Amino acid sequence: MPKTSSQPAYRRVLLKLSGESFLGDSSRGIDFNRALSIAREVKEIRDLGVDIAVMIGGGNLFRGARGIKVGIDQAMADQMGMLATVINGIALQAALDKIGADSRHVSSIEIKSVAEPFIRRRVLRHIEKGRVIIFSAGIGSPYFTTDTAAAQRALEIGCDIIFKATKVDGVYTSDPVTDKTARKFKSIRYIDVLKKGLKVMDATAISLCSDNAMPILVFALGKGGNIKRAVLGESIGTRVY
Repeated sequence: MPKTSSQPAYRRVLLKLSGESFLGDSSRGIDFNRALSIAREVKEIRDLGVDIAVMIGGGNLFRGARGIKVGIDQAMADQMGMLATVINGIALQAALDKIGADSRHVSSIEIKSVAEPFIRRRVLRHIEKGRVIIFSAGIGSPYFTTDTAAAQRALEIGCDIIFKATKVDGVYTSDPVTDKTARKFKSIRYIDVLKKGLKVMDATAISLCSDNAMPILVFALGKGGNIKRAVLGESIGTRVY
């Protein structure tokens, strides 16, 4: 467990953001001021000398599960969801550009006019040059979530940890919104997440992290500052190990 310090506790991190992170007061769409707020936090981490990549979801625009419910074939619904993440990736890159942060948008779906294709060695070279990496379109295949994509990309680029920034400040025994007796875990093992059916990341992502000893820190994105606190090793959220 890292100790709190004025120096970063990690060399390279992958930040997993849900599409809902980009919502403002509306229930759908992108609030660019919110994207700017996230971009400032990401730049602050990069300015500390920490390599950072961001895996983005698309639930603020379209969620594959929603399409399946109305009768869309799952493969096609998932493809629509992947394209939603590309839109969010463009928005985050625009926000990073606005504040002067060098970034590269990398999509697992080939869409050269707006993003680079995923080529591992090229991504590593971008990171070596101090660029923020924005991953979109998951792993480019239906039936796989952006949680699984986050785990895979984190392993491929040699991250020390996955930060999963959510609306909730950690992992609880049950949903703290509906169950006032829910208890928060300070830390929990991968196997216990699977046994208890806790909604941290999907089972494939948890298994991939477990097999490769990739820790996950779950914390609330909040109104700002928590990503830096996590990078500095402060005791926030829940550590899955």
